Amino acid sequence: MKKSTIWLLTVLMALTFMGLLYIQIIYLESMVKMRNDQFAEGVRRSLYGVSSLLEQDETKYFLEEDVADVKSSSVYTQYGGIPHLGGIKYSFTTHSGLVGDVTLKADADKIYKLQSDQNNVAASYNSMREELKGQYLYQKSIMDDVIINIMNKAAERPIQERADSASVRRYLQKELSNNGLDLPFEFAVVSHNGHVFYHSGGFGNMNVSPDNTVFVQSLFHNDPALKKNYLKVFFPSKDKYILSSLKFMIPSFLFTFILLIVFLYTIILAFRQKKLTEMKNDFINNMTHEFKTPISTISLAAQMLNDPSVRKSPTMLQHISGVINDETKRLRFQVEKVLQMSMFDKKKGTLRLQDVDANTLISNVVNTFRLKVEKYGGHITANFDAEDAIVNIDEMHFTNVIFNLLDNAVKYRKEDTPLDLTVSTKNIPGDKLRIIIADNGIGIKKEDLKKIFEKFYRVSTGNRHDVKGFGLGLAYVYKMLGLMGGNITAESELGKGTRFIITLPLLSSDEDVQTEE
Repeated sequence: MKKSTIWLLTVLMALTFMGLLYIQIIYLESMVKMRNDQFAEGVRRSLYGVSSLLEQDETKYFLEEDVADVKSSSVYTQYGGIPHLGGIKYSFTTHSGLVGDVTLKADADKIYKLQSDQNNVAASYNSMREELKGQYLYQKSIMDDVIINIMNKAAERPIQERADSASVRRYLQKELSNNGLDLPFEFAVVSHNGHVFYHSGGFGNMNVSPDNTVFVQSLFHNDPALKKNYLKVFFPSKDKYILSSLKFMIPSFLFTFILLIVFLYTIILAFRQKKLTEMKNDFINNMTHEFKTPISTISLAAQMLNDPSVRKSPTMLQHISGVINDETKRLRFQVEKVLQMSMFDKKKGTLRLQDVDANTLISNVVNTFRLKVEKYGGHITANFDAEDAIVNIDEMHFTNVIFNLLDNAVKYRKEDTPLDLTVSTKNIPGDKLRIIIADNGIGIKKEDLKKIFEKFYRVSTGNRHDVKGFGLGLAYVYKMLGLMGGNITAESELGKGTRFIITLPLLSSDEDVQTEE
């Protein structure tokens, strides 16, 4: 897959996820706004219901205040109370057109006497009618007095008496529950100028945010403007209550987030696979080139051997055999590097670990490599300052590690400056051996220094034939040292050279004793 195709898919998927998240966020905001509106409407209905209940209580208060007068002026009281037997029923019509019935109840003898006296019936009827008319007018005047008292005297009563704290809390709980709002609340009753008459325990410490407002309802609507009082209600857990009703949105965001993570991981894998493919293609191209040169040289030497004149010259035969031998070694070395790839997936059990004197092993490698360094006019120096250099390593692979690092120093030397190569060992705290291989070569850029130990990664050095490779050398070094319990770091500055620092654990004294036994 082309990189442009991967980028196109990445952009399309990113836009799709952004659109999906945008729609979800807009929907969530709409749901929150709708829930807030529903909550506010329910609270307003509840507060209006509380105000109506308090007004009903006040009306009841003034009616009960005059109930004794109403009872004392009733027609039944005038006639000795309510009898338990049958009676005389009278019908009447008031001056305003209202029609009513009245039944007079008394003892049977009294009723009989009243009914038997024909002359007194009409007079009694007329008298009763006038009395009922007067009673109606009297009771109407009492009701008028009650209404006037409510209008004139109610506002003068203390608000604590008109709407006591217990009643307000009880009515609030009832009305809020009727509207489906079962959540904690705090309230206060205040005057028109903000004076607080009383409040609940948590109202004074409330933390009001722009989205969590205080709801206000006027009490006793007919009170004069300067004597109006207000009920304020605050819901501390309103935000949690609103969000709790939107829990069904959490799985949606969770699944979207999981999809986003999977998408990002897939894109990263795609780019890694693309990079790995490119590095493998470079590896194949480099391998073909590296194999082509020695094979061509060997083939040419073989053709020369078929020439009779060449076979007659011992000097020419020696030269051709030397060329074939050198190119064969070179080909074998390249094949060995390709085979090193198989070591990356093998476990530590494949290594043949043994106790080795690192000073001796490195010294042998340096002596072998000295001729190659001097061939290019360079110089190699070895400083073995480590008094204790016994480490548990695989001798063959550790030899390859040192050889690869020395070979890199030769490959990446400066053309116009003699190579100065230094190898040193030293004991460091923590029972460890430090090995430093330093050169004065071309150095490595900072951005490349972080990747030099990656498989197939090669630092760009132009089109120089002697530095072409497979990008496996340093990756092999890093892997092998890790399997042997050590590590390697690199320090470099472009144009000034490179230092490779190897750290390996030394054998402890206990291990030495056990080995001697």
